[in-house]
Amino acid sequence: MSLVRMGLCILIGGSVFALGGVEVWAISPIEMGAAALFVLWAIIVAVSPNAGIHWSPLDWPLLGLLAVGSLQLAIHTTAYPFLTRVQLLRLAAYFLVFFLATQVFRTREELTGVAWFLIVLCFAVSLLGIIQYFTSVREIYWSDALKTEGDPFGPFVNRNHFAGFVELTLPPGLAMLIFRGVHRDLIPLTALLTLVPVSALVLSGSRGGIIGFAFEIGLLALLARSRSAAWKSPRVIAAGALALIALALVAWVGADKAIAKFSALKSPEVTLGRRISMARGAAHIFLDYPIIGCGVGTLVDVFPQYENAYDGKLVDHVHNDYMETLAEAGILGGLCGAAFLWLLYREARKNFQAEQGHFSRALHAGAIAAVGGMLLHSLVDFNLHIPANAILFLLQAALIASPPGISNRERNAVPSGIAVDAR
Repeated sequence: MSLVRMGLCILIGGSVFALGGVEVWAISPIEMGAAALFVLWAIIVAVSPNAGIHWSPLDWPLLGLLAVGSLQLAIHTTAYPFLTRVQLLRLAAYFLVFFLATQVFRTREELTGVAWFLIVLCFAVSLLGIIQYFTSVREIYWSDALKTEGDPFGPFVNRNHFAGFVELTLPPGLAMLIFRGVHRDLIPLTALLTLVPVSALVLSGSRGGIIGFAFEIGLLALLARSRSAAWKSPRVIAAGALALIALALVAWVGADKAIAKFSALKSPEVTLGRRISMARGAAHIFLDYPIIGCGVGTLVDVFPQYENAYDGKLVDHVHNDYMETLAEAGILGGLCGAAFLWLLYREARKNFQAEQGHFSRALHAGAIAAVGGMLLHSLVDFNLHIPANAILFLLQAALIASPPGISNRERNAVPSGIAVDAR
């Protein structure tokens, strides 16, 4: 399965560096790569007598959302069948990535690898963002071909989506420090890899991202408080000191722009009033298509009829993932989303409270914080409609649902015929 694990990491990392996967040339390799990795996994399972299929309860609501979109096509209720087909292909790729992650990231060694992948990826992308912040205002990768009139940061066209990326990848490093998930010798390295993303997040000036990150810090503190040993650990104080150092670094290198983001919204930033207006329009779409929605992926085509504050710009997303889901998929899609969140909460609570080692608890805590921060940020943005961030969200959800990790040595020591779940 090592090839599948490597392929997943390449696919996720590649989607981030490919402008977050928002362009056609970027999303197509994600879809084809997910399909190819699934075929490779199926072949490995077919030829390996000891290989098995691990079904996650979170698979059901994800499949349910795919079923809603397929039903819209079957009974001709979607407003734009082509856009629904395109979105279904994307959702199918997301599901395959989630399914494969639950299959190949299970043992302690495998989970350690994916944790360090997320920490290093967060550092690398954040470092790129900081360098571009001071050397290129409107260009991505210092290329005229990728020059944008938007508000880019790092490889992302929109700095709010960069902030969403950091929200999804930074908590694992913080959790490793707080819950003693890394060896003492690796603490300085982990702190360094965590310090840079905090600085980049604040420099991005994303208000939703910074508020989401503050919520993640609070959530990690609550999780640590629930484990008295972790709460009393000096590493909690060290993690707080790390955050203060990051803020001091930002103040030194240029906090004025970040602070200005909180005091005034600048073009092309979407104002709060505009976000509320778009959410209201999506609510009207939901009221007109309450049961099954107007069609997944069709909001960009339907919304102009419900526009109530036209500003001359095309609305492809309404800056609220929850309202957009209700508008496009109706009550049926909303029930799938609610079921996913409930099952995610149940798995998070069960696995975090289970008997496990420091690393496994830190992994679960980091994933819980990452998902919680993104769910809060989704109230005012559409990060879950950015392919790279959607995949990272599902990867963190897979880590939440993963059983407390055991080592390959422990697994091999179990007599054949005995199933090991480590729950």
